[in-house]
Amino acid sequence: MGLTPSRDVFITCAVTGSGDSTGRSDKVPVTPRQIADACIEAAQAGAAITHIHVRDPETGKPSREVALYEEVVEHIKASGVDMVLNLTAGMGGDLTLGSVEQPLPPADEGTDMIGAEARLEHVARILPEICTLDCGTMNFGEGGYVMTNTPSMLQAMAGRIKELGVRPEVEVFDTGHLLLAKWLHGQGLLDDPVMVQLCMGIPWGAPDDIPTLMSLVANLPEDWTFSAFSIGRNQLPYAAMAVLAGGNIRVGLEDNIWLKKGVLATNGQLTEQAVKTAQGMGCRIMGPDEVREKMKLVRRW
Repeated sequence: MGLTPSRDVFITCAVTGSGDSTGRSDKVPVTPRQIADACIEAAQAGAAITHIHVRDPETGKPSREVALYEEVVEHIKASGVDMVLNLTAGMGGDLTLGSVEQPLPPADEGTDMIGAEARLEHVARILPEICTLDCGTMNFGEGGYVMTNTPSMLQAMAGRIKELGVRPEVEVFDTGHLLLAKWLHGQGLLDDPVMVQLCMGIPWGAPDDIPTLMSLVANLPEDWTFSAFSIGRNQLPYAAMAVLAGGNIRVGLEDNIWLKKGVLATNGQLTEQAVKTAQGMGCRIMGPDEVREKMKLVRRW
């Protein structure tokens, strides 16, 4: 897959994430109602897909409580605003080792390791059109934290997602993760059309420079559909990068809280900027039903 700019583009908005961003911006949604409203705002601004994490309403910390996901989705349904729902399945693979001299047992703070079925409990209950599959293990940030997704865990999760009839969005944070995705596809665990998110610029994964992005794109199978994003100040410029590389766009407060220097963003504003960028490059913005048709998604509501 070479440098063939996209003409029809869909936008994903990742509205809250699980990072420690709530203390840095009061725009980051926390409660189920706030998260749902952020999804609605993004959809009305042009996002075909909303990517959803949930947080503890009292503390703002990341949560995997099924009831919180259900509450978010019910608010969205009640609004009547159409969007493709993409629920994270990344929670429950968090390992924080002990000290450098005594790494085991793992630290209680920051460790949350559960089985494949438990990681997908909310997906099985809600049956969204898309859920994420973090396709690999990597050092993440500083200290002893490791994002942990072993080959056996990925096999089990991919198989279960397939059974549920949900489309996995394969999250690729580094080059080896793409090899794991191809390996899963070769085993029949990822149905066509395969959907990939290239997650760039996250320490210590693939850097967000142009050669690294294009290396990943060049190694994607021709019939796979991808989006790409970077974090922080490079999020909005990466909307143009993704389009030039032949892909689709992701923005949102999960990855960046700034509209411009010194100005905190909302999810709607970030989506609006992505729309302007894509349209300024001659692209047409795809709606939810077009994405459903393209990706052969199963809509249940």
